[in-house]
Amino acid sequence: MSRLMKVMQVCTVVAAVAIVVTSASAGENRGASQNIVQTATAAGQFKTLVKAVEAAGLVDTLSGPGPFTVFAPTDEAFAKLPEGALDGLLKNPDALKSVLLYHVVPGKVMAADVLKLKTAKTALGQTVKIDTAKGVRVENANVVATDIVASNGVIHVLDTVIMPKNDIIEAARSAGSFKTLLTAIEAAGLTDTLRGDGPFTVFAPTDDAFAKLPKATLDGLLKDKSKLASVLTYHVVAGKVLAADVVKLTEAKTVQGQSVKIDTTSGVTVDGARVLKTDVPATNGVIHVIDTVIMPD
Repeated sequence: MSRLMKVMQVCTVVAAVAIVVTSASAGENRGASQNIVQTATAAGQFKTLVKAVEAAGLVDTLSGPGPFTVFAPTDEAFAKLPEGALDGLLKNPDALKSVLLYHVVPGKVMAADVLKLKTAKTALGQTVKIDTAKGVRVENANVVATDIVASNGVIHVLDTVIMPKNDIIEAARSAGSFKTLLTAIEAAGLTDTLRGDGPFTVFAPTDDAFAKLPKATLDGLLKDKSKLASVLTYHVVAGKVLAADVVKLTEAKTVQGQSVKIDTTSGVTVDGARVLKTDVPATNGVIHVIDTVIMPD
């Protein structure tokens, strides 16, 4: 083979390598120029996830600067949910938002970093378990692909939708009648506390109960974190006190420190507030529903 022929072959190989490298870089750049939502949409295997993100009102959030790490269930993962579960979530944006935020970890956590973790705190506030003994699992889901880079974070692909724990906060959210209570809990900085191990017994005022307060009173509480926390913890008793145990009591000491009076002579009342529903289960306690906000001395 002539020297000229060898040179031509080398040039051809170099040119081919250059094309491959350039194409790969271009692909990476295209991916990195798209945010989480755009990247998931372009991938084609996250149609249900994107629909859910839209229904939950999270498009702007996940298109924002982040960064975010999204453990993204595929369409096949959503198809594994029990019949009716997905439709139910799509009709309940608050519950759907909780499920989706349970798949999001703040920050950009690449696969090499995930392998070093045992747990990760999600954007929902709950923690997911990570197991690397055999492959990588997040809770009960297998990670089937990693490091899909977006401009505002990274996507790792799951084969199963993971569900948040039904703690006090999520049990209240699922009920749908405690929006004001949840807003107040967040304003008082008590969300993480009521997601904790507990157990807790919460006498939970409904939205209608809060609506009975003068507007100025409620507005004032929401602006006074310390006083709001005192009022809210007056509705919480340490331990899991089911209805069958409540009716045996005449009073109960609250987390706030003062005791509430319990009267069972005509139905059940707590400091005059009527108990409307009992034994709403949570993984870290129980909720009893009351019709009035009760106030400490």
